[in-house]
Amino acid sequence: MRWSRATIVVAGFVAIVATANTSQADEGGVSFWLPGIYGSLAAAPQQPGWSFAAINYFDSVSASGSIAAAREVTVGRFNPAVNVNLNVNVNANLDLELLNPSYVFTTPVFGGQLAVGLMGIVGRNTTGLNGTITAGVGPFTVTRAGSISDTTISFGDLYPQMSLRWNSGVNNFMIYGTGDIPVGEYSSAQLANLGIGHGAADGGIGYTYFDPTKGHELSFVTGLTYNLTNPSTNYQNGIDWHLDWGASQFLSKQFFVGAVGYFYEQLTADSGSAPILGPIESRVGGVGPQLGFIFPMGPTQMFLGLKAYSEFDGHDRPSGYSGWVTVAFSPSGAPPPQTQSPPIVTKAGTQ
Repeated sequence: MRWSRATIVVAGFVAIVATANTSQADEGGVSFWLPGIYGSLAAAPQQPGWSFAAINYFDSVSASGSIAAAREVTVGRFNPAVNVNLNVNVNANLDLELLNPSYVFTTPVFGGQLAVGLMGIVGRNTTGLNGTITAGVGPFTVTRAGSISDTTISFGDLYPQMSLRWNSGVNNFMIYGTGDIPVGEYSSAQLANLGIGHGAADGGIGYTYFDPTKGHELSFVTGLTYNLTNPSTNYQNGIDWHLDWGASQFLSKQFFVGAVGYFYEQLTADSGSAPILGPIESRVGGVGPQLGFIFPMGPTQMFLGLKAYSEFDGHDRPSGYSGWVTVAFSPSGAPPPQTQSPPIVTKAGTQ
């Protein structure tokens, strides 16, 4: 099987296009990080120049109890100071387009390959609450049953990114940094938002093992997120740890199959939540299949990626399933001068 560097680059590009949050709510243990944004070939080198990726992201999640009640508190549906019994459910469905232009520099930085990008989001978020809340004040009780729903079609926050990558044979290493610029559609009185209402910073490391002679690949990216306080609600999400991973087998130089997954765990509890809800420290895991197709187009290559996640072990966080359809365009062409003949290219050969 013969491999080109451009084939490796375009397959890996979609795994590192950005990090972004498209959560249904700022509160309730859901933070800036979107689990699953990284995947196979995350730390693999890229081709210098401009690239562009569009990710159609579908998400359907639900939660009950304190997480649903947190949305009731946020939009002012009941007084969190009274005694309550909660039987509430929240459901959210998202259909979003994640748009990310990026640029890879030719000149090495600290011996590695520097890339910068900026992601934006447009799309639709539909969120609903239904159930019963029984509130008690002294000898009196009041029960409210019913449902409310909200739909937002707008744009989300902006997410700048920067990464450095190093290659040594089959081993590839990466450090990255990203954050949230809170300019998207957000209101603490809305159930459905596309922005999160506060800034955030995230950083971490990644590793990719890729043997082009056998087509074996394994990647992971792990990092930490720090969230600023939401000025609209005085709520601050806790510090979280996240791990995204991907494993694939290239069946040809233009097609691969594999699996993807993630783990997300809050290390510190949220602050600013209603006392009746207790400490909120969310976690969730996800796993699913993936497929990737590479289409040569002269000086440009197109990548089409499909992946899906089913979530498990959800706690203090809406959970469900998601689907991703990625279309990415990146340069083909010759390897950059600083990586003209590394082992990964020598073994792979060129077209």
